[in-house]
Amino acid sequence: MAFAAGSNAALAEANPHPRPPSRAASVTATLPAQAAAVPEARDTVIGTTASTASGKKGLRRVSPAEIETATYDGGDLPAGQSALTAKVQILLDRSGISPGVVDGWRGGMSESALKAFQRREGMPMTGRMSPDLWSRLHVYAAEALTDEYTITQADAAGLVDKIPADYADKAAMRSQGYTSVLERLSERFHMDEKFLALLNPGVKFEPGATISVTRPAKPIRATVTRIIIDKETRRVAAYDVKGRMVADYPATVGSSDTPSPHGTHLVKAVALDPTYTYNPQRNFKQGKNDRVLIIPPGPNGPVGDVWIDLSEPTYGLHGTATPSRLFVNQSHGCVRLTNWDARELAHMVKANVTTVEFLDPGVRIEDVAHSAVAMESSAPISIRASRPPARSSSYAAPIQAEPAVAAPLQTPTNAAAIAAAVQEAASTVAGKIAGNDRPVAAPAGRGEALTEALARAEAIADEMLSQRAQDASPDAQVGSRALPPPAQKPQL
Repeated sequence: MAFAAGSNAALAEANPHPRPPSRAASVTATLPAQAAAVPEARDTVIGTTASTASGKKGLRRVSPAEIETATYDGGDLPAGQSALTAKVQILLDRSGISPGVVDGWRGGMSESALKAFQRREGMPMTGRMSPDLWSRLHVYAAEALTDEYTITQADAAGLVDKIPADYADKAAMRSQGYTSVLERLSERFHMDEKFLALLNPGVKFEPGATISVTRPAKPIRATVTRIIIDKETRRVAAYDVKGRMVADYPATVGSSDTPSPHGTHLVKAVALDPTYTYNPQRNFKQGKNDRVLIIPPGPNGPVGDVWIDLSEPTYGLHGTATPSRLFVNQSHGCVRLTNWDARELAHMVKANVTTVEFLDPGVRIEDVAHSAVAMESSAPISIRASRPPARSSSYAAPIQAEPAVAAPLQTPTNAAAIAAAVQEAASTVAGKIAGNDRPVAAPAGRGEALTEALARAEAIADEMLSQRAQDASPDAQVGSRALPPPAQKPQL
């Protein structure tokens, strides 16, 4: 099923490319040498887990109509690759639970996404489809799941011939860019490259060609204050200040030889399109390279096109050049997401505010997620001289990490008055920025905690400042979606 005229504009809004630079755009020049990704083979069989390479049945063809009309008749999802699984993956993506790539394969990554959805909904975490799960997912099927897109000249610009494995060869390049239009559009529409080609048999991916694509969700807009990383299930869950799960992503988390960190750390900075510093004295030795190398930015770089820097030196959350292989590859201790998931998360975290927790073996996200609100009320308040810079497209100054002063949590006698004042100030600022035709902040609720009110006020101000930047730059319009509502069963 295709949308009417203007679908290219609608898809561009749903999948901005690129989004406005983050508040740490210039961190690219000063990032510490990150732990690098294990070299990844680019010629692989289709699929998201090793199981998809073991002879499971793949589709010979699939059409947009088959995805749109796929129905669930009970039992688990079909083995191998199917239009129904592709439909479920699109719905999961729209619900805020990332399946990784949309490829139609029933595998480990899709199963982990179903479990994450079940966790959020308070259902038994089986990772298997059921009538109840299908009805809850179907809430997100109001809009068409596929669309048509006409390839533009811009889609074919800036491509590179190939991405070499040797880091010295990488450093000699001007960009770690896309190698084909197919690769670029696959990432834009959250799809596996081979699945996108399967959906468009015989089509040359070149300017002027009209192709069929799946239609992913718009980026979530929220403020994430807590990230929980489960190394064993390989999921990354993001929560807001009220303890609501904002999003959940699949990830590669370290390896047995180079495990990820332990404990809780802070987000220190965010960089979009970062350069990568290879330093054999600090991390590891790649090939015969024994000197420091600066690898230029690009989606096929060692850390993809996003770096979320942590307070633990050389560790971070970042993108990947091979999103279909998140559950197959290993990393040198960092947390690897798809480029689009990492970019979405990068726009929601806050420097020196968002915590990142690496769970101990045997501890699951569901075991600790309920403590999100409790932690907010019991953790020391972090006092900073100023708010982190807003996500403005005009901001390009480097982040100056300000030391946080930890103070024991004491509820002031005038906490309610302060919280109300913060909300009133946020409303006033929002009104001046947005004008009378836009909604302003709601008044503080009775008994709302001071830290909660401050976080909510910052989120409101960030959103309004971002909106002002968008209004000032027509070419930088960013589509977004609010937090996904709790799924409800449709009325029978």
